[in-house]
Amino acid sequence: MTFPFTDATRESLAAACRAFPRSPHDGHGLKPAAVAIVLTETDDGSGETAFLLTRRATTLRAHAGQWALPGGRCDPGETLEQAALRELHEELGLRLAPDHILGVLDDYPTRSGYAVAPVVAWLDDARDLRPNPHEVASVHRFRLDRMAQDGAVEFETIPESPRPVIRLKLGEHDIHAPTAAVVYQFRELTLGRVTRVADLEQPVFAWR
Repeated sequence: MTFPFTDATRESLAAACRAFPRSPHDGHGLKPAAVAIVLTETDDGSGETAFLLTRRATTLRAHAGQWALPGGRCDPGETLEQAALRELHEELGLRLAPDHILGVLDDYPTRSGYAVAPVVAWLDDARDLRPNPHEVASVHRFRLDRMAQDGAVEFETIPESPRPVIRLKLGEHDIHAPTAAVVYQFRELTLGRVTRVADLEQPVFAWR
């Protein structure tokens, strides 16, 4: 399956997001947060659609150096969409209008006390990408067609939890939950499937 960076792909993914039966967290005990799954053209000349993934700055107090989607905690009074767009600007220098948002997927409850909502957005032109060096060490584009391959997803068991731990293998990189969980749900959506991910576990090193 391919995902050319075209208006047809945008509309197809937007329709899938509109039809997605979102399952929000009940709000008990968790702080609301939002991350942005930003779709744009890949940078390898193939014309395929990719999503943006960052490597967090090594100077950050929490989760330094880890793979992450742009995002963070919602400010008081913010919607999930507003929080995702604000964080996208703060971390990557991108200003997207609300009509670039395609939809919102399920909340993912994290071990660190957040209910993280993935906000899917379309970026027509990534030339304005300006990573904030205080938060972002690097920005990478991962193609949707490669994410859709069978070998891109792995599950394992750990003695510390009865829940399966998810890992995405994107090229030579291993991506762990919570990022892996919400990206996996979006990956399933691109393949025409509704897959819940709240029961997928994070690796032990992310339990803080």
